[in-house]
Amino acid sequence: MAKYVLSVDQSTQGTKALLFSERGELLCRADRPHRQITNDQGWVEHDPEEIYANTLGVIRDLVEKAGIDRKDLAVMGISNQRETSVCWHRETHRPVCNAIVWQCARATELCAALEKAGYGNLVRQKTGLPLSPYFPAAKLSWIFQHVEGAAEAAKQGQLAVGTIDSWLVWKLTGGKRHQTDYSNASRTQLFNLRTLAWDPELLAIFGIPASCMAEVTDSDGDFGETDLEGWLDHPIPIRGVLGDSHGALLGQGCLQPGMIKATYGTGSSIMMNIGENPAWSDQGVVTSLAWKLGGKVNYVLEGNINYTGAVISWLKNDLGLISSPGETEALARAASPGDRTYLVPAFSGLGAPYWDSEARASLTGMSRSTGKNEIVRAALDCIAYQITDIVEAMRKSAGMPIGELRVDGGPTRNAYLMQFQSDLLNIPVRVPDQEELSGIGAAYAAGLSAGIYDASVFSLLNRLEYTPQMAAEDRQARLEGWQGAVTRTRGR
Repeated sequence: MAKYVLSVDQSTQGTKALLFSERGELLCRADRPHRQITNDQGWVEHDPEEIYANTLGVIRDLVEKAGIDRKDLAVMGISNQRETSVCWHRETHRPVCNAIVWQCARATELCAALEKAGYGNLVRQKTGLPLSPYFPAAKLSWIFQHVEGAAEAAKQGQLAVGTIDSWLVWKLTGGKRHQTDYSNASRTQLFNLRTLAWDPELLAIFGIPASCMAEVTDSDGDFGETDLEGWLDHPIPIRGVLGDSHGALLGQGCLQPGMIKATYGTGSSIMMNIGENPAWSDQGVVTSLAWKLGGKVNYVLEGNINYTGAVISWLKNDLGLISSPGETEALARAASPGDRTYLVPAFSGLGAPYWDSEARASLTGMSRSTGKNEIVRAALDCIAYQITDIVEAMRKSAGMPIGELRVDGGPTRNAYLMQFQSDLLNIPVRVPDQEELSGIGAAYAAGLSAGIYDASVFSLLNRLEYTPQMAAEDRQARLEGWQGAVTRTRGR
């Protein structure tokens, strides 16, 4: 009988279900979007009940599309959008309010007050993360301060809180399991990276009762069983849970210290495995956990960029210079080789490794002959420059060599960009033949835990390799030009 591995990738825009063979091959995919709930204050929310309903629905869509017997599903893994926070009643299983999405900054004033009270350094030392409304601690604290009855119900042990993985595990198991994995826990700003447990002092600072928190479980651990609301004749185990960026790191096979991946999306997540001991960075990148697999914890350095693929959208939607992203490669190659135009895309400030919210975007170094081709090339180049900044910050922080960069995401199909990225970093850049790296990572974790896969599964991906071609002096001149452009942008 065939043993299929089911993976659900619950992301910001929608929910994907992925089906894998017993050899680890991706066989089929189905998708369902969900609403983006916003208001004039800039708040961003999702309906947790809609997400759960879509999870059930997209799995059924997948099985029907693949034409398999649902009885042949053997195990399930989950990857999820990180930091998005949910609070729900244990008895009714109903959320007290909509999920607060990672993008939502409604807790900014709350964080500013804690920073003023002197808690910023303590939070960073315990969690590896800067005090920010981006993380669940502040979002959950906001709920207890502003949703009527929530704080009192929490004190009485009536509420459960968690990230999207916890919510889905709770619902899929009928409320039998309230769990999260180490990767998601490390992103809450409530989890101590040294003790590997919820931190009582942090819980007190943010006003969150310990009784609300999920059990922290190995990323390849036992998360209960689900029959998908009776749709399956027999329940299947849930054995792999990872935050999406961590899932992509695993899917890329970055299992050893010094291995690093970059996801090119609207923004970018760059993550480096640094092994079984944490390293705190003073270079503008943060420390988190990669996962706990096989009973062992691995730590990571991570940097996030706001504008990578979004720069291409800006060229298309705001400037009208292109009609589709696919045009950018030919235009960049047609640009004048001697032009040194730099775009610094600080449209909403600069993220890692600069963390300058006051910086604003600039286009510098233009000459009279600078035109459409040169501006398009500068837009592509800035993606590679920003990722190079973070990789170099990680190299300095970890004190270990980086042999190659593994990449994923839509912009990696642009051969010009990938070659330029390799040239700037002076290391190979490797592009896999699959795009669903987050879901692949969750599937691999579940399949390994269930005994369906072995370590050879990590060698399944075929990769296109770009190797450095640029002369050393040219590389140095370009990087110095970029740093000059960033300096001018920040000095405005």
